[in-house]
Amino acid sequence: MDLRQLQLLRELGERGSLAAVARAFHVSPSAVSQQLGALQRRLEVPLTERRGRNLVLTGAGQALASAAAEISAAMSYAEQAVSRYAQDPAATVSVAGFNSAGLTWFGPLLRALSGEGSPRVVCHDRDVAQETFPVLAADFDLVIAHRLAHSAPWPRSIRATPLIREPLDIAMSEQHVLAAEAEVRVQDLVNEEWVSVQDGFPLVQALQAVAVHAGRPLKVTHRINEFNIAGTIVAAGTAVALMPRHTAAPQAGAGLVLKPLSDLHLVRCVDILCRPEALHRAAVQTVITALRECSPPEALSEDPAARAARR
Repeated sequence: MDLRQLQLLRELGERGSLAAVARAFHVSPSAVSQQLGALQRRLEVPLTERRGRNLVLTGAGQALASAAAEISAAMSYAEQAVSRYAQDPAATVSVAGFNSAGLTWFGPLLRALSGEGSPRVVCHDRDVAQETFPVLAADFDLVIAHRLAHSAPWPRSIRATPLIREPLDIAMSEQHVLAAEAEVRVQDLVNEEWVSVQDGFPLVQALQAVAVHAGRPLKVTHRINEFNIAGTIVAAGTAVALMPRHTAAPQAGAGLVLKPLSDLHLVRCVDILCRPEALHRAAVQTVITALRECSPPEALSEDPAARAARR
């Protein structure tokens, strides 16, 4: 049954006439009559009857009007419950992120929101192909996703909050012949073996851009999604790889170095994705703010908008 039709039936019982109901709802009496007629067609027993010049409720109409009052109270309670949930600063917020995002943000985020009254953050690792990140927003409140700066934007049905932009550098062993150089060129690397990610993941497009710039296919030997594992292969001196400058920066003693490309600028964007309705929740907004504040400062400086603002 239509809630508005039930409300009109209840109001008829309490106000006593179609004209009074119409005035209360700022519509014409005929509009009220049409809505009540539509409600009547759904039921087998009469809800109203003429008593003199007035339309009044029958016994069945009074019973349904009484139920309508209870439904209205339940709806009001439900709306208030949703409002309390939306405004609860300590509500649970689920966050999913790819592997290097989890390493970069999950720990600092949990520490930042460990105080009393903060949202309860639940973390999940999800390393998926680029086109699958928006789909994850159906299962998690927030999704930390990445794409290349020149790739297609996220779907318009998803809200994306920029987190960082960071260059992709060449990772190589400390013993590599080019390890002492300040930067390298694509042509310096055309004969190298490469570590790539699995098909469909954002860095595949970046490697394709390198191959186009080189004018020949790259020799991809290993396919590893997790940057720490890729780093161990690179450190062994058998291959080079593309790696994000800040979120996958090698630890001291890891045996590898990152070198920028001088002739090809590759950038990945890390964004927070969610469904539009999630942004109405106070706890979700708090987590988004905390994620941005936990971002590596050097990565934030790579954002062109931030550089423009400083100027």
